[in-house]
Amino acid sequence: MSPSDDLEKASLSDLRTLVISLLGEVATLKQVVAEQRAEIARLKGLKGPPSIRPSGMEQATETKPPGSGGRRRGRGSKRYGVTIEDRILVAEVPAGSRFKGHEIYLIQDLVVRPVAIRFRRERWLTPDGDTIVAPLPPGIDGHFGPELRRFVLAQYHQGQVTIPRLVALLAAIGIAVSKRQVVRLLIDGQDRFRAEALDVLRAGLGSAAWVTVDDTGARHQAQNGFCTQIGNDRFAWFATTGSKSRLNFLELLRAGHGDYVINAAALAYMKGRALSGPVIHQLAQHETVHFADRAAWLAHLDRLGVTALKVTPDPVLIATEGALWGSVKAHGLVNDTVIVSDDAGQFQVGHHALCWIHAERLVHKLDTFTDQHRAAQQRVRDLIWRFYRDLKAYQANPSPQRRAALRVRFDRIFKRQTGFVTLDRLLARLHANKAELLAVLDRPEIPLHTNNSENDIRSQVTRRKVSGGTRSDAGRDCRDAFLGLAKTCTKLRISFWDYLGDRLNIAGSPPITYLPELVSLPP
Repeated sequence: MSPSDDLEKASLSDLRTLVISLLGEVATLKQVVAEQRAEIARLKGLKGPPSIRPSGMEQATETKPPGSGGRRRGRGSKRYGVTIEDRILVAEVPAGSRFKGHEIYLIQDLVVRPVAIRFRRERWLTPDGDTIVAPLPPGIDGHFGPELRRFVLAQYHQGQVTIPRLVALLAAIGIAVSKRQVVRLLIDGQDRFRAEALDVLRAGLGSAAWVTVDDTGARHQAQNGFCTQIGNDRFAWFATTGSKSRLNFLELLRAGHGDYVINAAALAYMKGRALSGPVIHQLAQHETVHFADRAAWLAHLDRLGVTALKVTPDPVLIATEGALWGSVKAHGLVNDTVIVSDDAGQFQVGHHALCWIHAERLVHKLDTFTDQHRAAQQRVRDLIWRFYRDLKAYQANPSPQRRAALRVRFDRIFKRQTGFVTLDRLLARLHANKAELLAVLDRPEIPLHTNNSENDIRSQVTRRKVSGGTRSDAGRDCRDAFLGLAKTCTKLRISFWDYLGDRLNIAGSPPITYLPELVSLPP
């Protein structure tokens, strides 16, 4: 009997059920096609489809302070960060007038003008025949002064100004500078800033109770790559690489260290990733457990015969990931740090938690075709929103009783059967991530979302849109370093302008403590 004969004999109810099922499958296929198109567009460097509007769960579940619905508060008095200069304006008045004091009128202004300084350096010839030349003032490094260098760095990294526009702006002010010279101001001699940015990461990973992570597309040397963000409420750090794999993420977590280490953490990682028992035994029993670089590590695997194994999972890959994780732990990084992510596979290492905003978004963007589907979707979203609000309340006042009650409620929400097949499958998938979604019950200090990372990485997205990609490795590293330093200054409530002034030895700039020291301080 052909399928058409079955349809001829089917009842109206059966046909309706079949149509709804087919619509669900079509919706799933449409989602797969949309994701594939977005990936193809990203690989080609094209713009992807517009993202779905946010659900608003975070804002809707915020606790409003009492009395917030009343009259709007005023802005209060302004605080100026500069010394106020007094100028007395004299009025022309008729004879016999009485002086009644002064009426205050305050303005803010900016003086931008080019300055060319010719240093006439004394030269002396000593009795011994040596020549002594008077040293340049502090902060002078090259033929552009520190104030100009600060202006260029702040405009490019914080103001997101492109290099051609920056050249045009400087020329309009009266500075004789070429595009190549501006590029050199941005890249050359920035090793101390790059070192400080790396130390910020080490301080953050060594002291943070939690970090959030995210990545976005980035172009480098005309090739598609990825920029990864790591940070929390006290620091931010960025790195652009050619991969977004778990191996790449573990390399970033080493914070600049290049070694590979076999220790208890490494062996536990390998066991958790189902590496062969004999391979783990070989690595554990060998007398050499520390390897200076990748070449030494791969040579060690080759000597043990691991490279010749052709099995799944790839033993070289898993062993290398484990040795990287061992290096992270050996350097005192990510000790008890919870890594909060959007469920991207490369970030699932160590103590891992999931973002509730991304989890709810999966329910929010489901395609519905009937009133019953829409009602089921809205009901589940309402339950998730209420649960999310109670998780926030638990963070403010945790207790064992509330913890147990929330675990039971989680099961009731995500084990329910709604009759909407696609939604039921999604709920089952989310329930499988129960431990990571409810990590906050054991660690109330961690955030429920990755909004912190998404806000940080938005600057990288803006830079990608207005400037494209980087051409040199130094340019890429400086862009990532200064972006992280600027974001870290903002989180620490430090003026990035003052930070640059202190680091460039500009006279009169307030002293700024080494940022890693501030990041390491307890909150």
